[in-house]
Amino acid sequence: MNDFNDEPTVSKGAILGYLVLAVVVIMGLTWILQGNDFFMYKVFGLRYEQTRREIFEQSKAYRQGMIQELQNMQFSYEQASPASKEALASIILHRAADVDETILPADLKSFIEQLKTDAKLKSDTEGGLK
Repeated sequence: MNDFNDEPTVSKGAILGYLVLAVVVIMGLTWILQGNDFFMYKVFGLRYEQTRREIFEQSKAYRQGMIQELQNMQFSYEQASPASKEALASIILHRAADVDETILPADLKSFIEQLKTDAKLKSDTEGGLK
C-alpha cells in the first residue's frame, strides 16, 4: 500500500462549510438585486415623490384645476351670507396659499388680495382688543 496519496481528501465538514457559504452568497446576491430596491426607495423615495409633486404642480391640468376651484370658491363666497363669509374666506386663503399667484387671473388675484387684507385688518383689530 502506498503511504502517499496523490488525491487531496476533503472532509465532510469542509463540504458542508462550502455549501453554507454558497447559500449565504446566493442569499446575499438575491438581497442585493431585489431587496436593495426597498432600501433605496426608503432613502431616495421622499425626494423622488417631492420631485413628482413639484412637476405635477407645474402641469397645465393642475394649474387650470386650481384656478377653477378658486373661482368656484369666489362665487360661493359672493353668494354666501355674511356669517358664512368668514369661514369661506379662511378656506379660500388656505387653498390659495399653495398657488403661485402669477398664474391667477387678475380678478381672482385681486379677490384673494382683498381677503388677505381683510383677514389682516381683522387680526390686527382683535389683537388690539386683547
